[in-house]
Amino acid sequence: MFDLVLLVIAVASGGAGDAARLETAEAPPAAAVAEAPVAPRAETDEARPFSSEAPPPSAEADPAPPRELPYVAEQQVPSGKFTTAVEVKPILNATRSNWIAVREFNGQDLVYVTHLWSWRCGLVAIHIGINGAQPEPWPLPACNEDSPAPNAMPADELPYRAFALNSIEEMTVELIYDDLSIDRATFNRTGALIP
Repeated sequence: MFDLVLLVIAVASGGAGDAARLETAEAPPAAAVAEAPVAPRAETDEARPFSSEAPPPSAEADPAPPRELPYVAEQQVPSGKFTTAVEVKPILNATRSNWIAVREFNGQDLVYVTHLWSWRCGLVAIHIGINGAQPEPWPLPACNEDSPAPNAMPADELPYRAFALNSIEEMTVELIYDDLSIDRATFNRTGALIP
């Protein structure tokens, strides 16, 4: 069996001429192979596999402070309609840079949360802090779970707030998922400004 493995490796790496030489070579005794000491492998950051649970090093995630929440965790059964944290959390983690946007319009700064509203069914709350202020609750429309598109944007609500022109410098966004986990990120004006 060992000869066959060596033959396959030789053919793959060097061709048939090397394979003929390997057929005549003797394999070391099994006892010698089994007793060879194996050095422990140090695990470094480079050697660890990438985890999809953690944001990539370039993401600007902020650790959320632990605290008591006035909500009740919902059961996490995937519905296929993106109505639970288990379904929307990977999407919101991957699209972190789109959570919030600032637009200069009609002599005002408009702060948009359109992206978050589009995945709101897996959230229980959105809190936003402007210019270093403590994050405060922002409106979150109800999820239309009986609808074929439960995350569809409501026609009668606007996904933004207006502020004085050039007054928005920094925004801290805190998402509270319906499993009661918290995700936080801080955005500066330049990174969030849209034309």
